[in-house]
Amino acid sequence: MKFLSREALQTWLDRLANEATLIAPRLVDGILLYRSVSSARDIVLDYTRPKMSAKEVVLPSSEPILLVEKRGQDVNLSEPPTGEQVVFGLRPCDAHGIAVLDAVFVAQEPVDLNYARRRNATTLVGLSCPQMWEDCFCTSMGGMPNDPSHVDVLLTEVENGYAVTTVTDKGRTLVAELSLQEMEYEPPESVLNEAELVLTQEHWPDRFADQYWDLLAERCLECRMCAYLCPVCRCFDVRDQVVQQGISYSKYDRLRCWDSCTGANYRMVAGGHNPRATKGQRLRNRFFCKFHYFPVEYGLSGCVGCGRCIEACPVNIDIVEVLRDMSRASNAPQTSKVSPNAETGITA
Repeated sequence: MKFLSREALQTWLDRLANEATLIAPRLVDGILLYRSVSSARDIVLDYTRPKMSAKEVVLPSSEPILLVEKRGQDVNLSEPPTGEQVVFGLRPCDAHGIAVLDAVFVAQEPVDLNYARRRNATTLVGLSCPQMWEDCFCTSMGGMPNDPSHVDVLLTEVENGYAVTTVTDKGRTLVAELSLQEMEYEPPESVLNEAELVLTQEHWPDRFADQYWDLLAERCLECRMCAYLCPVCRCFDVRDQVVQQGISYSKYDRLRCWDSCTGANYRMVAGGHNPRATKGQRLRNRFFCKFHYFPVEYGLSGCVGCGRCIEACPVNIDIVEVLRDMSRASNAPQTSKVSPNAETGITA
């Protein structure tokens, strides 16, 4: 195993900030976020997880995907430029989330060219979690606090510095100029959660018509915070924005903007028909998408167990409790009913 001292890390990060866009955990108005930094002193190293996931670095909340200029009868289409970026301090669950996005946007045809350009220009430097944080359940979703699977380089804090694991060719190129020392290091074993939270795929269709979803939705405010904080949720809308307009000249940006399947207008079509007219139907779709539709289509879970949605939900809809409720319902006799968050005493 290779070793990088704290002083060498600071020097390396300063160099990266000068050579590319460096994105790292940073305090913004007292809130920890993945944001661009100009030097190592802006980076927070002792932290749990940023408030927002890192999906913004490859799928921004709002981004121009096409620039349209019209001069008289001439129309010019161009794509916005993409620069090299390095993400430092990425928690393994957030790196796992980007791998899930890759499965949607670049792993199969048709490839999303805008996503692919940004993703190819991005290098991921992960930082192991020293422990399982409150609300985290990454080990139930196939991850670990020190999982190197989805990063280019993984750093793990040790005495006086960091153990360095290079995972990909891109990662080896990134650390090639570093003077790394040899060290003896045995990565700690991660303790798996005792409770298995994910139902087998054959059980999910049996839960589709449950009254459970309508009962759970009575609490939902449709604020969509869960989707926007999630490292995996990827629904988006496309709209055109006028940048400049004159008699013979106009300029537009075609924007891709985050959306959410729990929003009331998400599935509404021309004429006003909405095939998911109730909150229960929309909330059900969120869970089925993560734990049934997505695994069937891509072979991956649509959840990485970061726990952000649990922490942020204003009405305490807990994804872990929902999974446990579904598991109890699948194992119970067909005549029995399981109510949302049964452990809290809420009954149907």
